[in-house]
Amino acid sequence: MKLFVGLGNPGSKYARNRHNIGFMALDQIASDHGFSPWKSKFQSQLCEGKFGSTKVLLLKPQTFMNLSGQAVGEAMRFYKIENSDVTVLHDELDLAPGKCRVKKGGGHAGHNGLRSIHSHIGADYGRVRLGIGHPGHKDAVAGYVLRDFPKADEGWLDDLMRGISDGAASLAVGDGGRFMNAVALRVAPPRSSNSKSKGQGEQVVQKAIVDAQPDQRSPLEKLLGKFK
Repeated sequence: MKLFVGLGNPGSKYARNRHNIGFMALDQIASDHGFSPWKSKFQSQLCEGKFGSTKVLLLKPQTFMNLSGQAVGEAMRFYKIENSDVTVLHDELDLAPGKCRVKKGGGHAGHNGLRSIHSHIGADYGRVRLGIGHPGHKDAVAGYVLRDFPKADEGWLDDLMRGISDGAASLAVGDGGRFMNAVALRVAPPRSSNSKSKGQGEQVVQKAIVDAQPDQRSPLEKLLGKFK
């Protein structure tokens, strides 16, 4: 059994905040993959589903960000889940908007949700760091993360959420590389080969134009041309 934890703050007031991108990611996974309805348990919203034979629990703590570890610890104890089977999806100031990175263990870098989880279960768990960018000054961070994503960000945000959902099955079996590939295909799809095709098409058009020109050569020049 795997536990995916999304970090955020409860209530409609915070639903579209940058700080709630972890909640958004779990909502996308649950919706796309037919997970069970959300229910209240472990001071959280909880739902469950499967990727193949792997059962996955999705947990959105409702304790507010700085107490997230209480809910995570409670759920882990009940289901006897090890740290190695926990992945936390959270906002990351040190990544550009739309970037995504997978990480195992490490510090909390001042993130209140991670700090709380550290205090309850330690640091040895997986993370999916979801870039939201940095406001430029540490004094502006609190206001920045608690503001909604602007409309200008909706494009990359939607691509990122869909990419995470596409790669969720890989994340569940610990294949971080395949998960990252799924995200990349959404947020930075391969360039099409239209430029090459366009060039070839132009060459065909040019040849057709040449072939359409009337032959102005004399009969003798035409005859000599056959022996070239």
